[in-house]
Formats: sequence, structure tokens, C-alpha cells
Amino acid sequence: MSTILIVEDNEKNMKLLRDVLGFKGYSVLEAVDGETGVALACEHLPDLVLMDIQLPGINGVEALKRIRTNAAAAKIPIIAVTASVMDQDRRQIIEAGFDGFVSKPVNLKELMAAVQKSIAEGRA
Repeated sequence: MSTILIVEDNEKNMKLLRDVLGFKGYSVLEAVDGETGVALACEHLPDLVLMDIQLPGINGVEALKRIRTNAAAAKIPIIAVTASVMDQDRRQIIEAGFDGFVSKPVNLKELMAAVQKSIAEGRA
């Protein structure tokens, strides 16, 4: 069973992601801020991280950078889950080093396609 870390400060978004991923058979770890997300990613080495960009404390881009500096966690696929869907925002997300993004409000088919693709590529 694959483990997915969700880093999301919005309770409703967290519940949606947790419920959908749990229903699909994934084990889920949860963090509500960037610092906790970094700590959990480096400690548990999940198969995938779903990272909100706007977080209390450090934002998702800074959290991504910190995870990438940890040798053990550096290769974990990280997908941005964000309401920032302008073309410029998407470019900045990819340039920051994210492996992909899913826009909010979350389209469940798009989310599951991105999750399955990232986990499959992470194992390759």
C-alpha cells in the first residue's frame, strides 16, 4: 500500500483528500502547516506528497525546497494542490521543482490520475 502525505491547512480540503485517498486504498499522513509537512516527509518518506501552496508558517514552495535538501526525501514526488491556476502561477510552480499540480477546487478524476501517475513514476 502506498502512503501519501497531505499538507493542507483547510479542514474541508483535507477531509476530501483524506476520504478519497483512503477509499482508494492509500495510507494517508496529514500536516496542516509547512514545517510539519517537511518533518513528516523526511521522517516517513511517503510515496507522494500533495502540497498546498498557501500554508501557515512556511509556504508550500519553501517546504518543497526543504524536503529536496534532505537526501532521503529528495526524490519523493511532490504535487502542488493550489487555487493558483493562472498560467504564470503554473509556470512558477513547475519551475520551483514540483512534479505537477492539481487545481482547486479539486477535480477527483484529475487528482487520481496525477496521484497514480506520480506514484508509478516514483517507483520506476
